Amino acid sequence: MSTANISPKDVMKLRDRTGLGMGDCKNALIEANGDIDAAEKIIREKMKGKMDARTDRAAGEGCVSVVITGGEAGGKAAIVEIRSETDFTSRNEEFRAMAADVAKMALTHPAGSVTADKAITDRVDAVRLKTGENISFARGVVLEGGSFASYVHHDGKLGVLLKYEGGEMAADIGTGICQHIAAAVPTPAAIDADGLDQSVVASKRAEAIAEAQASGKPAQIAEKMAEGKMRKYFEEVTLLGQPYVRDDKVQVGQIVPKGVKLVTFVRMRLGQE
Repeated sequence: MSTANISPKDVMKLRDRTGLGMGDCKNALIEANGDIDAAEKIIREKMKGKMDARTDRAAGEGCVSVVITGGEAGGKAAIVEIRSETDFTSRNEEFRAMAADVAKMALTHPAGSVTADKAITDRVDAVRLKTGENISFARGVVLEGGSFASYVHHDGKLGVLLKYEGGEMAADIGTGICQHIAAAVPTPAAIDADGLDQSVVASKRAEAIAEAQASGKPAQIAEKMAEGKMRKYFEEVTLLGQPYVRDDKVQVGQIVPKGVKLVTFVRMRLGQE
């Protein structure tokens, strides 16, 4: 196709899609005989080498995105982390829209960790191409069944997804618990003691017993001392046992509605596995 037959409108449309210069877009359209989709594919293929060469550049910025779908007891939710090189790019509306799209695409995957498929990779690459940055899908998790609550911090760099079942929970309570998971120090290691690494629990219990016995107290008292220390440990590291960040006079477990069971949660902070 000749240069004269290439519409300036099509050149602009391709430029909007790819972020490349007018000349590059026009040449791609000529090569594709005016087919915009084919021209975009040509550009992607030609740019792939340059894009892949950027992957060794540090990508310490980005955002976390959450999507929830479905109703009570039959819902599905995903939380994903997308990385970028600069905060400027990660705050861009187009980048955030892409992250939200990727979270929706993750919902097509089974429960568990998400591996980027072609649809996710293509969606991320569209923004890579436009920005010229090393942008990538870092990780994702899908939860299904039950109901969900979530929270994403205002800067987009920290998000929490909570799964619960057994009844209804007011949105403010669900959000509050997610905010607690995001802000609590230490970060809760599990919902309750049953969810903790039992080898760690056994080690802590052995330490507590040894310390109590070393005190020289009678066996019955030493046993109660060890139990008290373990109870304090569980209150420090489990979600239900921790003092609620919005009101430290109550534990998180005390604000959970009757009949509701917290099942699991995923906390993602940008750059932290």
